[in-house]
Amino acid sequence: MLPTLPKLYPITDVYLSGLSHAAQVERLARGGATLIQLRHKSASPREFYAEALKAVAAGRELGVRVIINDRVDVALAVKADGVHLGQDDLPPADARKLLGPDRIIGFSTHTLEQALEAASMPVDYIALGPIFGTSTKQNPDEVVGLDIIGEIKSRISKPLVAIGGITLATVKSVLDAGADSAAVISDLVAHGDPGARVKEFLARISAEV
Repeated sequence: MLPTLPKLYPITDVYLSGLSHAAQVERLARGGATLIQLRHKSASPREFYAEALKAVAAGRELGVRVIINDRVDVALAVKADGVHLGQDDLPPADARKLLGPDRIIGFSTHTLEQALEAASMPVDYIALGPIFGTSTKQNPDEVVGLDIIGEIKSRISKPLVAIGGITLATVKSVLDAGADSAAVISDLVAHGDPGARVKEFLARISAEV
């Protein structure tokens, strides 16, 4: 269950950051992140499990919730706080049966129709993207832009996470458009110290102008 969704939702990347998932969680958390997703598309299940086990332990120590991308089995095995599912992953209803009522489940959507359909699923938040062009996916979906955010928010009650190409320069515009949270990968973890970068994002988000 997701009581509150933070404005900033970091996602790890070992290649962009040059750091393990655990090291990224530690740095992101010390910068002020409270919900972090572990994403490692190319890792084998065994590799991802080993990395996730350490990262979840680091999150527990720092009071940060850690979500696993795609892999419900890994999320269960490492006792993560939840899972984030894509359109081709295990259906949310089946994931909910395995994870129970208290774990967080997020679900990726790429169109208005998908987002509206997801509103009736047993998920805690709906992700929408890519908002802007992104380089972290090999075959990204079509860019959806900012305008669709407000339209979706007016028609669903679940929290909406915007994702895809969001940077320090654009994060405020995404939230101003109606997104409850902005998920960021490259502009958080590929700039030296992820913790310092989180602080920059949080300062930008809280700025009046």
